[in-house]
Amino acid sequence: MLRWKSLADRRLVIVALFSLLAAGCQSSGTTAQSTSGATSSLVAEKSLEPSQRESVTAGFPQEEKRHFIEFRSRYALTYGHTFVIFGRVDAAGQMINPEVAGLAPAGDVAAYMAGHVLPVPATTGWTDGDLEDKYMSANWRVMLPEAEYTKVVAFIRKLQANSPVWHASIYNCNAFVADIAQFMGYKTAFIWARPQQFITALRENNGGPNAIGETRAKG
Repeated sequence: MLRWKSLADRRLVIVALFSLLAAGCQSSGTTAQSTSGATSSLVAEKSLEPSQRESVTAGFPQEEKRHFIEFRSRYALTYGHTFVIFGRVDAAGQMINPEVAGLAPAGDVAAYMAGHVLPVPATTGWTDGDLEDKYMSANWRVMLPEAEYTKVVAFIRKLQANSPVWHASIYNCNAFVADIAQFMGYKTAFIWARPQQFITALRENNGGPNAIGETRAKG
C-alpha cells in the first residue's frame, strides 16, 4: 500500500490515473508494506477460540478498552468485500450500535463492472451483509482505550469524506482499509489480494499469535 502525505495527494493521484485510463492506458505497479506512528502502540489482547470470539473483554477494567476497531472481510457473489466495524462492546463482549466504514461502488452491478475500467462514484458506509456474522470470511479486532479510539474514528470520518470514487485496481476496499491500518501504525498487505487474504495478512503481520480474530472457510 502506498503511503500518502495527505488525502489531497491521494485524490490528485486518482484524478491523474483517471485521465490515463480515459486515454486508454493501463496502470500497473506494486504496493509496498508501510507503517506510521500516528497513534501509540496498539496491542491485541489474549487469543480466544472461535466460539468465544465475541467475549473479548473479560478481565478488562469496567470502562477501559471497551472500544474497538474490527478489520473484517466478508464473502460475496464476487471476490468479497473489506471494511471496518467500530464502536463499543458490553461486558459480555457484544457490539453496541456498531458503525461500518468501507469503500464500495455506489449503484448496481453495472457500476461495479464499470469500476474495473474507470473510477466510479463510491459509498463509504454500510453495505448489505457487513454485519451478518454468517458472511464473515476473516477478521481482526483491536480493543482500544477511549482516547485512542477517538483519534482513529476522527481519521475514519475524514477518510470517508475524502474518498469519492472506487476503482478495482487503483483505490479499492482494501486500499481504504489499509489507510486506516496505516494510521494506527500497522503494516498493511497487498491491496490486490482477495479481501479474506488481505485481512488474514493484516492480522498475522501485526497481531501476533494472540490476535483476536479468525479466518473461516466458506460455508
